[in-house]
Amino acid sequence: MSYTIETSERDGRWIARARDEETGDPFGIECVGESQAEAADRLRAWLDWQREHTATLEALQQAERAYHRTIAGSAFSSSIEGPSSVELQKESLEALEAARLRLDRVRSRKPE
Repeated sequence: MSYTIETSERDGRWIARARDEETGDPFGIECVGESQAEAADRLRAWLDWQREHTATLEALQQAERAYHRTIAGSAFSSSIEGPSSVELQKESLEALEAARLRLDRVRSRKPE
């Protein structure tokens, strides 16, 4: 998505807001700064973080779905050839945990 950043002055402080360029709808939070540039920079940082957070959350959700498919599929699998169902479950769980840790790292960097 692309956004337009709008700024306005209120009570001696600057407020920055984002609008979806396609729909014109407001998006996200308002950011306050002592200057127009500071408010806009804070909002840009939040928008960048929001994009990263959205992508990372989607990756976690995909890993969760893959894990559930692995668990469900292991009930019908045979370990004659290839990795066993336990090995597949372990790999899938490790991928899920890695995705969860990435999301935790992104969330810890949320701008104020």
